[in-house]
Amino acid sequence: MSKSIKLAILGLGTVGTGVINLINDNLDELKRRSGQDITITEVGTRRQRDDINPNIMQSSDLMAIAASDNVDIVIEVIGGTTLAREVIMHAIKNGKHVVTANKALLAEHGNEIFAVAEEHHVHVAYEAAVAGGIPIIKVMREALAANKIEWLAGIINGTGNFIMTEMRDKGRPFADVLSEAQALGYAEADPTFDVEGIDAAHKLALLASIAFGIPLQFDKVYCEGITGITLQDVNYAEELGYRIKHLGFAVRRDGTGDDAATGIELRVHPTLIPQDALLANVNGVKNAVLVNSHPLGQTLYCGDGAGAGATASAVMADVMDLVRVLGSKDADDKSNNGHHVPHLAFIPEQLSDTPILRAEQMTTGYYLRVHAYDSPGVLADITRILSDAGINIDAILQKPAHKVGQVPVIILTLPVVERRMNLAIEKIEKLDTITDKVVRIRLDELA
Repeated sequence: MSKSIKLAILGLGTVGTGVINLINDNLDELKRRSGQDITITEVGTRRQRDDINPNIMQSSDLMAIAASDNVDIVIEVIGGTTLAREVIMHAIKNGKHVVTANKALLAEHGNEIFAVAEEHHVHVAYEAAVAGGIPIIKVMREALAANKIEWLAGIINGTGNFIMTEMRDKGRPFADVLSEAQALGYAEADPTFDVEGIDAAHKLALLASIAFGIPLQFDKVYCEGITGITLQDVNYAEELGYRIKHLGFAVRRDGTGDDAATGIELRVHPTLIPQDALLANVNGVKNAVLVNSHPLGQTLYCGDGAGAGATASAVMADVMDLVRVLGSKDADDKSNNGHHVPHLAFIPEQLSDTPILRAEQMTTGYYLRVHAYDSPGVLADITRILSDAGINIDAILQKPAHKVGQVPVIILTLPVVERRMNLAIEKIEKLDTITDKVVRIRLDELA
């Protein structure tokens, strides 16, 4: 016998409205897949909407909705980390399952939220918090459950990917493309979270916890934006067979090699990757996550990372999981949350205290652009400093002078611990023949 599962949607912006439209459009399909009746009973909104079914109660009192006896699942799509946290905690303590698209909230407060959810035998689902319509959370928590994830690399911010794509394909400067991204609605009026990598860092913190079974540690993610990327570097990278993408990396290190430390790298930064890599050919506002695991190897997940349809799809995927759980449980059974997959994929008491590596402990290859006077011995001095630091050169490209008597030298290095690169760059910049700061961009072969 089917049950009537009652939903509350908190927030009627783009995503909240998208969820309502999806339910209205696909209700018969949802019922066929879940075997249950699904009904929106309440919505939280600042102002009354005439286009909402009159049988749905509209209210600005989000706390009352979160505790309502007429609600089984609370869908939070209001955003932010203050009111959203209060409402979600209130819903959990009143025995409601929660579905959220709020990556910032979970990255910063998820450890607390998940612990309280466990205590109250409910589940907090968050597929929509990372990479929009790509089911990467479900894949990593369930489909890859038998694998040991070694590393992942992702384009997890569509705005940054759009900017880097336009710069490469159309030769447009960063500021020009950013203005268009704002006009198209891809970037906010204040684009800091997107272009400085903060949005991607929130998502990376979630992915890393699921990948490695560690607590959420957003404050330890190394974060570098794309505001300093120039057309000059984009073009040089292309000439050398690479493309620059703004990527998030979560990498397990075992401490082998000189100066290498044991721990996990969490980093967001511009990165040169091979032109023929699948990830290098994910363009526009698309998102993609490349996961390397044992024994499966590399798998790539790609799709729309934002928008009403993509995010609503991810929200409803979580809702459907919870609807099936609620439909199969005895209404009086409060002994467990009925969901066999832990919030962060690992049993809570089995989460690891593996250290997060500091920036100077991380290991990557590098692209270096050095501007120097066109005089004998300059290149020899630079290569000697790199060699003395134990840094192996993979390629060198010397370009024609941009200014009279000055030449740019482009160097690609093999992977090296960042501490060594820092020392080498400091010495290079002290040479009398060097005319400007060394530009460096990390490089990864995705091997």
